[in-house]
Amino acid sequence: MNTPVRADRPERPRLTKAGRRTRDRIVETAAELMHQRGVGGTSIPDIQSAAGVSASQIYHYFGDKQGLVLAVIDHQTDARLAQQRPLLDHLDSIEALREWCDRAGDRQDAAGCEGGCEIGSLAGELADTDPAARTGLAAAFDRWESPIRSGLERMKARGELNEHADPAVLATALLAAIQGGMLLSQVRRSSTAYRQAVTTVIDHIESYVVR
Repeated sequence: MNTPVRADRPERPRLTKAGRRTRDRIVETAAELMHQRGVGGTSIPDIQSAAGVSASQIYHYFGDKQGLVLAVIDHQTDARLAQQRPLLDHLDSIEALREWCDRAGDRQDAAGCEGGCEIGSLAGELADTDPAARTGLAAAFDRWESPIRSGLERMKARGELNEHADPAVLATALLAAIQGGMLLSQVRRSSTAYRQAVTTVIDHIESYVVR
């Protein structure tokens, strides 16, 4: 997997174990509130109250609200990628791609198709208004796309995909289908759109398989 690229962050203070726990609690609380209410609908006092911390602690660890938003992007990305492992690290067969995408559809069904993608929701709200957040979100999607591309590259290196297959293009197409499908599933309260979108792209990838 390629080394993850993250947006520039201000240098963080050296933390004690207690400080790390406090910082993590703030980020986790902010992430939950921002997913529920949106970034614009979540204030520093909201986070203070929910996390049981002072404003000075938030500013000490993050500098300002934008610094906290950037930390939330990293947190949500780390959490979502961890949730999808170990499947995410072994996407080097058509069967593995289908299983990975099917499990994501099952998670949507279990949640009643509510909430949508945490990273996609942040992108929808921030991409056009916050350049630093857009950069962080682009890096987050790169981290998500990278294991898809790596799996397809391994398939091609083994001679399982023909010479016309472009792993980078196919990985982007699948990630786009995942994101678009999740959004439609959220709006329609059904995972059908998601499942149709990812199945269509994986079927296309399968058309490059050497028989």
